[in-house]
Amino acid sequence: KVLLPTMHITQLNRECLLHLFSFLDKDSRKNLAKTCSQLWDVFLDPLLWPLLHFNSLMELKKDNFLLGPALRCLSICWHSSQVKVCNVEDWMKNALQKGVCSTHERLATDFLVKVCHRCPNLLSLTLSGCGHVTDECIALLLQSCPNLHTLKLENCVRITNRTLAAVTTHGRSLRTLHVDFCRNVSQSGLRRVRDQCPWLVLKAERSADMIPDMLPEEKFIQDRTARKL
Repeated sequence: KVLLPTMHITQLNRECLLHLFSFLDKDSRKNLAKTCSQLWDVFLDPLLWPLLHFNSLMELKKDNFLLGPALRCLSICWHSSQVKVCNVEDWMKNALQKGVCSTHERLATDFLVKVCHRCPNLLSLTLSGCGHVTDECIALLLQSCPNLHTLKLENCVRITNRTLAAVTTHGRSLRTLHVDFCRNVSQSGLRRVRDQCPWLVLKAERSADMIPDMLPEEKFIQDRTARKL
């Protein structure tokens, strides 16, 4: 019987360790890294984090990942019943709905601000179900990440024509823009993007066909105008 020599994981070189870590999810990377200082150093290597995907907003609060200049692709896709509450306009929410949103309404925005400061080389961003992300946040990201070539926004109720205007002003590297189920985006805003950025692959499924919520006084004015006509 031949005994094969054994090798401890820490005997692998840096490149091999990074490759090994790349097959693990965020929690597994963190758990393995806590076993020794050498593996913790690998966990903190920015080269390990070119891609980040989150399935809920609460995952953004964890410390099992690293935000750094190596980040190229980021996606936050939250599919939850709470998304429906987020997509209710603030002035329409009751006390219970406001309480639900208060637990997470700043999470995505605060996280994206950190991305603006730490990840200037971001190439792709996908947001789905992030109902509290605003035009101002997306505009800041477009300015901070000049190489961004793909921006996909789905079911983000606070995204309006101001985001489309920011795309025409700051999205010089953008080649793909999706604003699906964003009901406060209008046909006129989409036409402006098509006219000013003809190279852009633009997709807006259902967005401009959805009826946006209006403040009570806005609806009153619209109804009065319709009666006059």
